[in-house]
Amino acid sequence: MTRSFLLALTLIIALPATSFAHKVWLRPSQTVLSGPEPWVTVDAAVSNDLFYFNHFPLRLDGLEIIAPSGEEVSAQNESVGKYRSVFDLPLTEKGTYRIAIVNRGAFASWEVDGERKRFRGSPKELAESIPSDATNVRVTESIGRIETFVTNGAPSTESIQPAGEGVELVPLTHPNDLYAGETTKFRLVVNGKPAEGLTITVIQGGTRYRDAQEAKELTTDENGEFSVAWDEPGMYWLETSTEDDDTSIPQATSRRLSYAATLEVLPQ
Repeated sequence: MTRSFLLALTLIIALPATSFAHKVWLRPSQTVLSGPEPWVTVDAAVSNDLFYFNHFPLRLDGLEIIAPSGEEVSAQNESVGKYRSVFDLPLTEKGTYRIAIVNRGAFASWEVDGERKRFRGSPKELAESIPSDATNVRVTESIGRIETFVTNGAPSTESIQPAGEGVELVPLTHPNDLYAGETTKFRLVVNGKPAEGLTITVIQGGTRYRDAQEAKELTTDENGEFSVAWDEPGMYWLETSTEDDDTSIPQATSRRLSYAATLEVLPQ
């Protein structure tokens, strides 16, 4: 596993504790298109400013694209550069595409002969890495999802149904039907169930040219729901994270979950 992948995975799992920390995002060239067969280009990066690639590329190892039909499709022209990754997607179907990078991994530490060892990687590699004589073994599972949504023609909902793994956004208003001056309601679920008490941060792009992040801090209610009032048109970044003990890795005693989405708000 490469050092760059491990760094990207770490940043995905440990999404910002403060609004000034590094931000992990996907940004499509457009979110609403029409035509016989349009394309989008998507940037993927870990950056200090939204949405400027000035820190580290986001690896594309966990890229998952769900077409309007509900079938998974592949990106084209994938490339990883110094500060960003990029890929193209032909929108051959009418409706909404869900574009996500999903990383499933694990952190671990243990001791052998009094020396502390650490591991970060995939669950499969974890089982092969911990020696039989290890003591004080601690394992944490991690699931991170970064996503955005793109629609060709009329919006559809087949691709944006929750998969039932980790933190996911359930748009009670379609994610490609957001307008300045309106308020949108969303639901957050963990393993497909409404998640109460999650803290959400919402920041408009263009932070490079502002003295303050101007972040909105919101909290989900007993139904996992929260509302966002969109003051201005533009690209917005939404993120949340949580921890629980609902692990799928036998050795793990805790689980870290993170979620980030890029949404476009259009003018009225």
